[in-house]
Amino acid sequence: MFIDKIKIHVKAGNGGNGVVSFRREKYVAKGGPDGGDGGNGGNIVFRIDEGSNTLLAFRYKRKFAAQNGGDGAGAKFHGANGEDTVILVPPGTLIRDPESGKIIKDMSSKEDYVLCHGGRGGWGNRHFATPTRQIPRFAKAGLPGEERDVVLELKMIADVGLVGLPSAGKSSLLAALSQARPKIADYHFTTLEPNLGVVSTGGESGFVMADIPGLIEGASEGLGLGHEFLRHIERCRMLVQVIDVSGSEGRTPVEDLEVISSELLKFSEELASRPRVIAANKADLLISEENFSMIPELSDECRALEEKCRTLGYPVIYISASEKIGLKELVSEISQMLRRLPPVTVYESEYDILEETAAGRSPEDVTVSRMDDASYSLEGPWIEALVNRVNFNDRESMMYFERSLSKFGIIQKLRDAGCEEGDTVHIGDIEFDFID
Repeated sequence: MFIDKIKIHVKAGNGGNGVVSFRREKYVAKGGPDGGDGGNGGNIVFRIDEGSNTLLAFRYKRKFAAQNGGDGAGAKFHGANGEDTVILVPPGTLIRDPESGKIIKDMSSKEDYVLCHGGRGGWGNRHFATPTRQIPRFAKAGLPGEERDVVLELKMIADVGLVGLPSAGKSSLLAALSQARPKIADYHFTTLEPNLGVVSTGGESGFVMADIPGLIEGASEGLGLGHEFLRHIERCRMLVQVIDVSGSEGRTPVEDLEVISSELLKFSEELASRPRVIAANKADLLISEENFSMIPELSDECRALEEKCRTLGYPVIYISASEKIGLKELVSEISQMLRRLPPVTVYESEYDILEETAAGRSPEDVTVSRMDDASYSLEGPWIEALVNRVNFNDRESMMYFERSLSKFGIIQKLRDAGCEEGDTVHIGDIEFDFID
């Protein structure tokens, strides 16, 4: 079974609670509060698994949760941080927002991606001791971890995509050029899922080729099997269209060319314009290997194909995948084209998680409180979610934080509460000076 699109639910760990504790030891006077902080919750981390090419692992498990942070303890003991939950996905997996369909992250590079951040641990009561409040009998609870639904969509990463009508010989060609061993049989739709193979061009160089299940007329509207897999060739730098020039299926080569071109165009104009090589397969049924160069002169159908491809700018290479004839010429042509083409497409994020995280809660619910020590405290799900997302060691992230406070009216709320320049503002365990 091949699964290339699935919806899952992920939740980061909650932060541990701070604790109320006082130091009480013999001969130690005025021990004071010593409640420890709670640990941070674990993150939800996505990581590429180079050995997989399907989302089958998510068929029976669709909920993932990271570990919660541990609660603090007395003697200023910090609670344990929760362990991250690492989710392995195949290269080329897109993480999408299920409602808008926007791309959150393209898992095409080897770096891990943190989708949901764990909640911050709460402060113990030792943080709240002041000259006027020397025995604080309260502590902060940990913040909840982020959670969300996402759609995982696999778009395979391959340099070359093999397309063609059923039984054109795509699987045979992939098997002849690489170590891949796709199922091969003389009936339509033998290939039920995409197959990947690495084609060597000498030494350590080569390229990745993907065999896409056979397309038929109407595939772009959902007919046959191929429509389910058209997304997998969107990343391919070029296409190799395999055409049966022997006429064994009762079609002419030009008809094969036009049917596939039409379906690709209906699915995506950009995909239809991708550089293409025509692999004229099963040519051994027309003429012997020694006379391959004479095929266009001896076959009216092949002459028509050559003329059509000449107007489109597609080179035609006559091959026999089963007899392994003409394959060197085909690989050489593909290699030359790849050297001139840009690298595999990596999709940019279309989704600002910081914006969406904030937008999911209302800034109007943020409350401003004046503390006993004349500082101010901001509380509410919206501001907590925003703080959870900000890296306070990163300048751009800090600038985004400041813009958000102004954009959503939090700065104005502080002014209205009497906060003046230089006053201290608390958001959870974050503390900063107010600058008007």
